[in-house]
Amino acid sequence: MPADLPAPPYVPAHLGSFLAFDFGLKRTGVAVGNRLTRTATPQPTIRAEGDARWAPIESRLAEWQPDALVVGVPLHPDGAAHENTARARKFARQLRGRFGLPVYEVDERYSTTEAHAAGARDADAAAAAIILEQFLRSLP
Repeated sequence: MPADLPAPPYVPAHLGSFLAFDFGLKRTGVAVGNRLTRTATPQPTIRAEGDARWAPIESRLAEWQPDALVVGVPLHPDGAAHENTARARKFARQLRGRFGLPVYEVDERYSTTEAHAAGARDADAAAAAIILEQFLRSLP
């Protein structure tokens, strides 16, 4: 595990449903999943920039009512942070502040590449599902 991301945090057992985000400046992939099945389902990508993305995110939260959120944090292959790492972490902090839910960060290196390789029609949503399933598999 790279030094930039801490070891997987303790996730209380009562947190069972999750909404995950593959943050991008213009598109944010979304997936929903749960601890019981340890599977994630891609949802329609949010195609909005800046503050315009908050209304669709709020709608998804109202629809799915997750117990917690997961955000993919991109890193260089060697684990080093870059410009988009800081953007994704800022997005995670904003989610915590706006919605008051626990937010977990996940190393998302190669998730979009994996989504493209799998032939995903919506690579952003597929990447969010990959991120969420990776997170769910890490839970005890």
